[in-house]
Amino acid sequence: MRVTVLVGGVGGARFLLGVKAALGLPPVGPGESEHEITAVVNVGDDIWMHGLRICPDLDTCLYTLGGGIDPERGWGRAGESWVVRDELAGYGAEPTWFGLGDRDIATHLVRTNALRAGYPLSDVAAALSTRWQPGVTLLPATDDSVETHVIVDDPATSEKARKAIHFQEWWVRHKAEPRAHAFVSIGADKASVLPAARDAIRDADAVLLAPSNPVVSIGTVLDVPGVRDALRETRAKVVGLSPIVGGRTLRGMADACLTAIGVETSAEAVARLYGARADGGVLDGWLVHTGDAADVPGVQVQAVPLLMTDVGATAEMARRALELAGVAVA
Repeated sequence: MRVTVLVGGVGGARFLLGVKAALGLPPVGPGESEHEITAVVNVGDDIWMHGLRICPDLDTCLYTLGGGIDPERGWGRAGESWVVRDELAGYGAEPTWFGLGDRDIATHLVRTNALRAGYPLSDVAAALSTRWQPGVTLLPATDDSVETHVIVDDPATSEKARKAIHFQEWWVRHKAEPRAHAFVSIGADKASVLPAARDAIRDADAVLLAPSNPVVSIGTVLDVPGVRDALRETRAKVVGLSPIVGGRTLRGMADACLTAIGVETSAEAVARLYGARADGGVLDGWLVHTGDAADVPGVQVQAVPLLMTDVGATAEMARRALELAGVAVA
């Protein structure tokens, strides 16, 4: 079985642990299996910091699946130290609001050197995977630069002025507090889907949309030209899992993102945002949490437990999604 998952952020990485377990693979590290799992990963959070190229979602997947993640934060390296961060702060080197851990910096140095030597991001991700052995093929949605920027009220003025800032500044520095009015995928108009990611979607037996942020994770992946076309062309069914439970986001600030684009924070509203594949959208099936409901013409909806409390619960979510996609899981 070939399973392709569109992912972003901590939730997407944790969902991949469940997909691996559902297909008989050890959640962390490599393993032998007749199945193939490919993750098409959001790159909209990527940013340059202190001369280094930071790819938060790719790294979170690497560390989570490879056993190096900080389990409490859900991002960054376990056993991290912060000597370089503190030294940079001592120099007053901006940005001071984005902390790079010492272990994490090693990853960014390797990536940045490779990118500057002319290697594409997908090759760099593959090279980093040789160390971490995630047991999943991790593919950036594109090798081109696509960064999410946010149009916000300018906190520096009392007038109703707006400005664009990188998503990371809005999310990390400002905790999503300045009102967002729009999200823009800078560079998407000149980008194209990574051919390997396109093929992984088109040739899959099942395609899953992880319960990641629907606006700045999955939404940014869908913004990459060619991704929606691949989803519409695939012979597989496309099944999404709701990131909204009981009208609330369980992690992060996806509600602020949804509000900014005029979408209600509900499982049904997110499914309608994605749309039915039969009507030009991307979904064939949609899983909502037990007790929630969604009426989306053209989309088969089922209610199942969607709380990723542990790997076992997440694996059951993945199994139910695969079943809705019409593929059997032993």
